[in-house]
Amino acid sequence: MGAVVVKLGSSIVADTHGEVRTDVLRRICDELAALQRSGRRPVVVTSGAIARGMGVMQLPLRPRAMDELQAASAVGQGKLYQVYDELLRARGLQTAQVLLTFFDMSARTHYLNARQTLRKLLDWRVIPVINENDTTTTDEISFGDNDFLAAQVAILIAAERLVLLTDAEGLFTADPRLDPGARLVSEVTSFEELDSLAIGHATSPLGSGGMRSKVVAAEMATAAGIPTVIAGGLHEGALLAAGVGEQVGTRFAAQSGRYSSFKLWLKYAKPARGQVVVDAGAARALREGGTSLLPVGIVEVAGEFDAGDAVEVAFDGELVGKGICNYSAVELRRVRGLKSADVRERLPRATEEAVHRDYFVLA
Repeated sequence: MGAVVVKLGSSIVADTHGEVRTDVLRRICDELAALQRSGRRPVVVTSGAIARGMGVMQLPLRPRAMDELQAASAVGQGKLYQVYDELLRARGLQTAQVLLTFFDMSARTHYLNARQTLRKLLDWRVIPVINENDTTTTDEISFGDNDFLAAQVAILIAAERLVLLTDAEGLFTADPRLDPGARLVSEVTSFEELDSLAIGHATSPLGSGGMRSKVVAAEMATAAGIPTVIAGGLHEGALLAAGVGEQVGTRFAAQSGRYSSFKLWLKYAKPARGQVVVDAGAARALREGGTSLLPVGIVEVAGEFDAGDAVEVAFDGELVGKGICNYSAVELRRVRGLKSADVRERLPRATEEAVHRDYFVLA
């Protein structure tokens, strides 16, 4: 049996005053211990550091300024981890605090190092307790929400399942707080079937996410072949049921045609530094033929980037995909629209492909 990544939202971890919901976390730690006994290897991705810091500092509302968010996280992070550590050690389980940044996922060597560390912890039967390192992150280099971090961790370690715990029972056809006729969606096999639902961005006063971010996280994880569940973390037994594959909350089936781990990293973790606009023939070849992108098919280069950076590839205002570019923006502007022989004349050491097919992923 494999790893089960469990994400706890701020509304599960802390109450509206920023105080830790010790009774809830005690019960969740019971269920994490039960998952461990079942042969699975739980990994915890937790929100709540900022909420805990707000409680300690008696802040009435979640700060918006980055320095205030970072300071609140610095106050709350250690205190929050201590709660997990004490509760899980009381159940005979060892834990490790792991703080990740977006850079850890976007830089390939850091990504692989994070994978090795997490796998070693799981081999040792240690439960990683993971959070974003909010005290050093920036607006530009951030996961934005721990739902995405949880999906990235699940992909990183090739988890057996991703469980997203929230204060709702799962995904509904409408907001159940506003629509008494809203029904729970128990199973999602295709994300297209969600287009008609009113999936909102609403968050708790302490959190940064919403149901939409959870659906996007589910789409990310299931693209890697990882079944995902959104379930009510305030309901006893929900985590354990979701973790062992029983019916609870909203289940998202693993998608067919899964990408390699490298292309999943490229699609979801590697930030694009610029954009190249291609002609109709190049767009068709990339979408249908699985070919590499040559300079001759490029009509416009936007942004400043270096060789080895990721760039978006677009046609007619729509995103075609993302790839690792073999040219800098300056070089690519010199050779865009040129055939290979002319490219070699201007840049003798250049490779033929602007973006090789092995380093390109469709949008």
